[in-house]
Amino acid sequence: MADDTTKPRDSSADLEDMVASSDSGARKPAGMPGKLLVSIAAAWSLFQLWIASPLPFMVGFGVFNATEARSIHLAFALFLAYMAYPAFKRSPRDRIPIQDWVLATMAAFCGAYMFMFYEQLAQRPGAPLTQDVIIGVVGIVLLLEATRRALGPPLMVVALVFLIYSLAGPWMPGILSHGGVSLYGLINHQWLTTQGVFGIALGVSTSFVFLFVLFGALLDKAGAGNYFIKVAFSLLGHYRGGPAKAAVVASAMTGLISGSSIANVVTTGTFTIPMMKRVGFSAEKAGAVEVASSVNGQIMPPVMGAAAFLMVEYVGISYVDVIKHAFLPALISYIALVYIVHLEALKANMQGLESANPAKPMLNKVIGFLGGLLLIMVVALAVYYGLGWLKPILGDATPWVIAVALAVIYIALLKLAAGYPELEMDDPNQPIYSLPQTRPTVLVGLQYILPVVVLVWCLMVERLSPGLSAFWATVFMIFIILTQRPITSIFRGRSDMRADLREGAMDLWVGLVTGARNMIGIGIATATAGIIVGAVSQTGVGLVLAEVVEILAMGNLLLILLLTAVLSLILGMGLPTTANYIVVSALLAPVIVQLGAENGLLVPLIAVHLFVFYFGIMADVTPPVGLASFAAAAVSGGDPIRTGFQAFYYSLRTAALPFLFIFNTDLLLINVTFLQGILIFVVSTIAMLIFAAGTQGYMITRNRWYESAMLLLIAFTLFRPGFWMDMIHDPYESMPPAQFVEALGDADADSTLRLQIAGRDAYGDRMTTYMTLPVPDGETGQERLDNLGMELLIKGDTAIVDMVAYGSQAADLGFDFDQEIIEVLAPVDRWTKELMWIPAFLIFGLIVVMQRRRREPTAVTATA
Repeated sequence: MADDTTKPRDSSADLEDMVASSDSGARKPAGMPGKLLVSIAAAWSLFQLWIASPLPFMVGFGVFNATEARSIHLAFALFLAYMAYPAFKRSPRDRIPIQDWVLATMAAFCGAYMFMFYEQLAQRPGAPLTQDVIIGVVGIVLLLEATRRALGPPLMVVALVFLIYSLAGPWMPGILSHGGVSLYGLINHQWLTTQGVFGIALGVSTSFVFLFVLFGALLDKAGAGNYFIKVAFSLLGHYRGGPAKAAVVASAMTGLISGSSIANVVTTGTFTIPMMKRVGFSAEKAGAVEVASSVNGQIMPPVMGAAAFLMVEYVGISYVDVIKHAFLPALISYIALVYIVHLEALKANMQGLESANPAKPMLNKVIGFLGGLLLIMVVALAVYYGLGWLKPILGDATPWVIAVALAVIYIALLKLAAGYPELEMDDPNQPIYSLPQTRPTVLVGLQYILPVVVLVWCLMVERLSPGLSAFWATVFMIFIILTQRPITSIFRGRSDMRADLREGAMDLWVGLVTGARNMIGIGIATATAGIIVGAVSQTGVGLVLAEVVEILAMGNLLLILLLTAVLSLILGMGLPTTANYIVVSALLAPVIVQLGAENGLLVPLIAVHLFVFYFGIMADVTPPVGLASFAAAAVSGGDPIRTGFQAFYYSLRTAALPFLFIFNTDLLLINVTFLQGILIFVVSTIAMLIFAAGTQGYMITRNRWYESAMLLLIAFTLFRPGFWMDMIHDPYESMPPAQFVEALGDADADSTLRLQIAGRDAYGDRMTTYMTLPVPDGETGQERLDNLGMELLIKGDTAIVDMVAYGSQAADLGFDFDQEIIEVLAPVDRWTKELMWIPAFLIFGLIVVMQRRRREPTAVTATA
């Protein structure tokens, strides 16, 4: 018996060690070093709050430019990396060896070098002194060692390969060779400018990511993580396979604020996996459901594992647009995962846990749900239009009035919560045989929703920057942590103000420290990934990669996408979400853009970045390096490799989505109206559920092989109706190049032409590519051509670009002198592609009828 009780504790300790070593650092020194470690971590959090706030500009003190802020950010991250992460597994965890103190101090100095000597470095750009080079070399070496400690060898090895490639260019074979970079040039580019380590990635980590991670840490410390899990279980735990459905929803809510799929697995998995096993899921399947839902959290806005903020910089669109484009695929992927879990439960005839809610007729439940939904919509509209009406009246006093209103709502919600018992933290090793009641569980923690509302409001309505939005949400979160205990205690009539305030202050302190420790890995990852981005820009290796993919794919568009997906999976192995996205977007996004354009696939840049991001994230699932699968297996006691394969099987829907939205950008809500968006959401959700039924081999009853094949074909048709419509009627009419002006004049004002262009690229090599041309303003074709800023030379059947005006629309689109227009493709009127949905739904209806008939005899036999 002693062995049985010891094993869960050992497993729990291993699990905590895994999360600590991957997220916050496994070392917890005692005494003064321990106090210093947490104090520096808290100081980092306070520094980030300071630079994000308006205070420096109000007091005229502590104002840092972007480069200085990045330098201080990296110095903190490097110092804490050596303090918090042991060098080896056998290294001490309860003390900090003297060599780590020395390395931490040196690394922090190298990181802060840009800040301390900013003016001197600015006066000699591109001309580093020997001292600068020495600092840069030491800094890069110490950064790589910090990366190995905090994130493991994969990212360090990749960065090292790119550094060697930069220096050894002339000795590289074949197409890999390049002119090479001197040591001075390398250090100048990587350490002394904003092209390498201190580039966009570290800038995003400094400006946005830290505050969101801190916000998530404070929200969790206040009790929101436990609240989300309890609410999910109270709502869904009594359905078939209920704990698994609750796991998906809880992971979705946790993933909204989490920047790590491993932390997401452990946060929710310690509670959900044992429950899933109890209702009939095997250890591997229980772990796989948790992995699939937790990794899905990394593609779920608003944080997307911090990748959303990087996309703003790399794609060049607003944060709101990134969220809009990423939201629908993530949402339908989650809905499909709930359905997959439901199918697993049906296949195994599983039951849910016992509900604690009083029995209600279905009509009452539906009325209650619709009434709640209607109330939320009315409140949202009243707030939105009410504030829009009040702002002009209140003027500068608006923020203060809103703050008072928020405080009143917050106190009212605490008064409501005080009428119900507090949510207890469950012991995951203790069995739970009944679920909490839904009403008291939901009402006891509604105050946790307020900071999220503030965050979304600032981002979406006020259109503040992500950094400033996260700052105000975090300030409100700090207010909640400090005040929720004393106010609730007053309402419950058992107030001990001093003790409650002390406990709130302690929670705040722990939240500040946890937020900073969770950021160590991300800060290091973004800096090291900057080395890879810097090497790409300095050596032109991205073009080499595009050439390699093109040779392997032999110009086949689908093979190009498949190879890019596989490379994203390989490059993403073992990397945290942030570094993962930086690496795959720097190396592989340009490959799809370039090769796609050359082969007639013209895709918005956001679609390409989401494509490589999705497959990079899939590396967290996929064996042999699926870190999230290993974490889930540690909780479930299952085999990590089998858990990984099962999770990949559940995640097929996530792997299919990027191919679908590359070819049908409607799924990303690009150039669609509000009503079209609703229709696309409904149809694509149905399509994803049909896809899940096809891949799982079960819908109403077990599928026959041909039913699974038909279901997959139906799902494809619903997702990409244009594929079949293009076969029936070509969407474009080919016209001779000499008739380009006529085609421009005949085209509708809001349409686009597709052109095939031949010319020379930036390196003087011959190239052929496609481009889209939005029809410019003008009454006639010639007038539109003039407004485009381009002149053509027509010779017989050929059209050659004779002149492109500087700064014109033509120049922005990529037209250049002496290019030849090979083909003009003008849009034609045809039936709408959505008509293909009709036969798809008819065939689906036929399969439903067939399966219902097949199930009825089975049900009769079972009853008899």
